[in-house]
Amino acid sequence: MFLKILLLVIFFGIMIFIGFMCRKNSTDVNGFVLGGRSVGPWVSAFAYGTSYFSAVIFVGYAGQFGWKFGIASTWVGIGNALLGSLIAWVVLGRRTRIMTQHLNSATMPQFFESRYGSSALKIAASIITFIFLIPYTASLYNGLSRLFGMAFNIDYSICVIVMAVLTGIYVIAGGYMATAINDFVQGIIMLFGIVAVVLAVLKSQGGFLAALDGLARISDETVSTTPGIFASFFGPDPLSLLGVILLTSLGTWGLPQMVQKFYAIKSEKSISTGTIVSTFFAIVVAGGCYFLGGFGRLFSDKIDLANGGFDSIVPTMLSGLPDILIAVVVILVLSASMSTLSSLVLTSSSTLTLDLLKGHVVKNMDEKKQVLIMRALIVVFVAISVVIAIIQYRSNVTFIAQLMGVSWGALAGTFLAPFLYGLYWKGASKAACWVSFIFSTVVMLANMFVRSSFPALLRSPINAGAFCMIAGLILVPVISLFTKKPDKKLVEDAFDCYNEKVLVPQREALGDGE
Repeated sequence: MFLKILLLVIFFGIMIFIGFMCRKNSTDVNGFVLGGRSVGPWVSAFAYGTSYFSAVIFVGYAGQFGWKFGIASTWVGIGNALLGSLIAWVVLGRRTRIMTQHLNSATMPQFFESRYGSSALKIAASIITFIFLIPYTASLYNGLSRLFGMAFNIDYSICVIVMAVLTGIYVIAGGYMATAINDFVQGIIMLFGIVAVVLAVLKSQGGFLAALDGLARISDETVSTTPGIFASFFGPDPLSLLGVILLTSLGTWGLPQMVQKFYAIKSEKSISTGTIVSTFFAIVVAGGCYFLGGFGRLFSDKIDLANGGFDSIVPTMLSGLPDILIAVVVILVLSASMSTLSSLVLTSSSTLTLDLLKGHVVKNMDEKKQVLIMRALIVVFVAISVVIAIIQYRSNVTFIAQLMGVSWGALAGTFLAPFLYGLYWKGASKAACWVSFIFSTVVMLANMFVRSSFPALLRSPINAGAFCMIAGLILVPVISLFTKKPDKKLVEDAFDCYNEKVLVPQREALGDGE
């Protein structure tokens, strides 16, 4: 117990120290929200990866989908690495950095306003962002509390409040730069921690081959009558597995807290290095989490799904590990959760301040006042999410994965298509953007409140979210072809930034001369 507490104290001390060290970088809006657009390659890559993976992945998704799909759930981690990291950096990284700086947009709603010429779009996007980030934030606390309860036997409310307060302190003090540097430290912990935990769990089952053999001997006729289905390549339900891969991988392309990492990139080197590093990070962390969860059924004699639900699977798998590894797990999941939480609260506060309050509610808002209001809203957002997390936990409303599915589905379904087409296609129209906003918001709200009326395949928030993303990618170009064309001058001005000439060293490009 002494070792666990010591590691926690050291961890929290480092996080807060970094927060106060970065105060000088957060005196204006550009510094507080984007770190002055000067974040280097490694820090950018780790900021992206740690915001991507949290306790929701480690506890909620790894447990639930490992139980449902067996070892095939590892495909989700592979999809996160290839589609959610590698291809996302290649497709979005450079263009996002160039156009958002050209349009002087610090948030995704500001991008929609400048790119499509509509302040109403900005207001709608900021409201949607704020509303649907709340259930995601609540799910972070839930996952963390189960591991803290296992390791320290501490009341859930105390876990939630301590994590929220400490995260709030360093984000309020140092803004984006403090968040990014802490993400780097937390990312290192996550990399080493997940490797150690996976090896320890497999060792407890006699090694990889013995664990795989044991998994192949497990059968569940309510899921499938095929022998060894949980050790098979695609598992018992490949279609649902594909839905999870799409939502958790392609979904990151439309999440404000993820896309905003590209806004802050410093240079071309940050793009190339960040692409490689973030992909490696995702392979290890996401691949490791889902791979670990795939062996959950080996512990079925210890897991009580009736009381703890799917969220109890991973904590049960880890409960028999040595104390030193339990301490590592706690720090690992704490790192994952705090990094994601810091990104969410910063995104929400900046969006509300810059996109909703500035110029609409508060007419005259100078830089100093904007930063002050953002800091105050971080406190408000953290407090709201804490209250909801405690209420959700005590009333046992839903599982972690469902909370995250609703949030990701609404945000990614709403923003992915308008943002992607806005970067690449001059023909994307304002009306098409509105259709994407309304369609996905309505579908995901309906999925929350009247889920039983949905077709069987779409009752899952995961599948409903994946459906919204795909629908948006189809609706935006189709609606754009049949609605009023965007203002030519507005579009040409936005795309002019890609044609600007820059000088590069000859090692990167040959000159035209002899």
